[in-house]
Amino acid sequence: MSDIMRHVPFDVPEPFRRFLHGETGSMLRVEEFQDGSTMVVRAELPGIEPDRDVDITVSGNTLTIAAKREEKSEYRGKHNYRSEFQYGAFTRSIQLPQGTREEDIKASYTDGVLEVRIPTPDQDSAPSRKVPVSRSAAGGHGSAGLGTTDATSEATAPGQFPGTPPVSE
Repeated sequence: MSDIMRHVPFDVPEPFRRFLHGETGSMLRVEEFQDGSTMVVRAELPGIEPDRDVDITVSGNTLTIAAKREEKSEYRGKHNYRSEFQYGAFTRSIQLPQGTREEDIKASYTDGVLEVRIPTPDQDSAPSRKVPVSRSAAGGHGSAGLGTTDATSEATAPGQFPGTPPVSE
């Protein structure tokens, strides 16, 4: 799409240009990984003031990161301005592990990267129990008719379908 935009003979409004480039906007892109017993979520948010522009909330088992980046218009000129930065409000919700304590969640902002560290609760240490699988005798009805043959069906001649009368020649 960007190749088409290079050949357009008129100025395309910024929001429309971003849409054509696939920058639909409001979803915050993150990376998420496990660091030992801690879930780590990172979001690249350069050019923001974390105290003012970031809001991290926990509701139930959902962590929501909301951020905003305001566009500064001091560089805008009629023919000499180009910006590929994204501006506006961005949000992302992440499912937290069951039993996460919100008071243990910590966030930091360094060099344009927001990092949220979520200690994951110890998983239930109860031993797992193997569930035995019973096996029915051959020809039993344990398979609900799948892949079984009906002993009462009539034999069919080659090329004849079950339930159709035999063809006499």
